[in-house]
Amino acid sequence: MFYQNDKNWHSQLISSKNTKMTINCKGQLIDLTIPKVMGILNVTPDSFYDGGIYKNNSDILEHVDKMLNEGATFIDIGAYSSKPNAVHISETEELQRLLPILKLLTDAFPDILISIDTFRSNVAETSINAGACMINDISAGKIDENMMATIAKLKVPYVMMHMKGTPQNMQQNTSYEDLLKDILFYFSERIEAAKALGIVDIIIDPGFGFSKTTAQNFELLKHLEVFKILEKPLLVGFSRKSMIYKTLKSSAADALNGTTVLNTLALQKNASILRVHDVKEAKECIELTQQLKL
Repeated sequence: MFYQNDKNWHSQLISSKNTKMTINCKGQLIDLTIPKVMGILNVTPDSFYDGGIYKNNSDILEHVDKMLNEGATFIDIGAYSSKPNAVHISETEELQRLLPILKLLTDAFPDILISIDTFRSNVAETSINAGACMINDISAGKIDENMMATIAKLKVPYVMMHMKGTPQNMQQNTSYEDLLKDILFYFSERIEAAKALGIVDIIIDPGFGFSKTTAQNFELLKHLEVFKILEKPLLVGFSRKSMIYKTLKSSAADALNGTTVLNTLALQKNASILRVHDVKEAKECIELTQQLKL
């Protein structure tokens, strides 16, 4: 395992063991040897790209059906916007947004694998009991101290992301002694805490756009392969983010091509799950990059 004061982490990377590449979702073993797509469904009015788009059940069902048909393995539902300076909402409001959609989707698609994007342990537990199979926590258990114990009890896959602070203040927390080593140390500590509680299926997300400047995001991508040292599947989420459209001087609406480029680079650097708004294009990235491994 990596430690912050270790001077030989590059050699550790070279000698690291093979990553565990399967996770158990509702008794179904998902093999991440071939990367998978996680389609995004935001049921918030203020998410940076698709907030407020899906206003009725028919729109939601049509969109999710499209993502599943285009090859999404997971659907990630978010009911709390985590964009910079997002408006904080109560746990009650988060559940009021989330639970009707969760029931709608599990009724319509009985085999669907739903991830819940939340940092609250009660929301996580309620959602898993209502049919979800995975928790995607932007805080890696740092906002809600009960989250990891809850995940351990539920025995579900757990995505832990790197972020400093909260969505409301994360972009004021972009100082690092050494970007890569600080994030690696963060995950080392979080993984050990999760394992100590008995959490088995752990996925890491470096948190592009969270507590990082545009330059730091690209530095992280440049060296993304170093996360292999942690021996956990890697989820990345670039989809239509500001690191793309600010660099290209465009907008989130025009950032699909840039998203595709960064997804392709991440796949070449050991990404296991692409979290995206646009499933078809992400699936094509995977199919094409897989040809390089034949």
